[in-house]
Amino acid sequence: GWIGVLLSLWCVYFFRDPPRVTPVRDGLVMAPADGRISQITTMPPPHELGLGAPPLLRISIFMSVFDCHMNRSPVAGRVEKIVYQPGKFFNADLDKASADNERNSLVISTSTGRIAVVQIAGLIARRIVSFAREGQNIAAGERFGMIRFGSRLDVYLPEGTSALVGVGQTALAGETVIADLRVADSGRAFRAG
Repeated sequence: GWIGVLLSLWCVYFFRDPPRVTPVRDGLVMAPADGRISQITTMPPPHELGLGAPPLLRISIFMSVFDCHMNRSPVAGRVEKIVYQPGKFFNADLDKASADNERNSLVISTSTGRIAVVQIAGLIARRIVSFAREGQNIAAGERFGMIRFGSRLDVYLPEGTSALVGVGQTALAGETVIADLRVADSGRAFRAG
């Protein structure tokens, strides 16, 4: 009986949805997920998004089974496109997960450019849930979906955008600013401490 109680308490903890305070200003890009910034790289976006072939800045956030898995919109705008892509279930922390794993992608049009946020299922995660609909207006920090039991989110940003976070940094969905589309910032330096 105690094992059932402990598993029930863990599920309540896993599906928590704490309130967040989202900075509001055009151009700010928020973290769409709680977790660790696992990669900051320049990669071509998935072809199904229709963002073209040139490489774009990609910021990846890895969510462990202990992170809150509610996903929030990184920007305010209109959901231009939603694309579901079936696939495999490799460890979400691996680079090949972006191309091979099951994923659900949103392209969001803003007044300062188009961004894409990609929910990627992981080794344990087998269910991507999306609350967003094409054509919907969405606010920065608004809940748009969740991935159950460990996964990753990739954010593709317009050309010329610089990351305002560093690899290894912990992000909070809807609160951590990961980039600014309005500022030609050369980026920031980080130190571990």
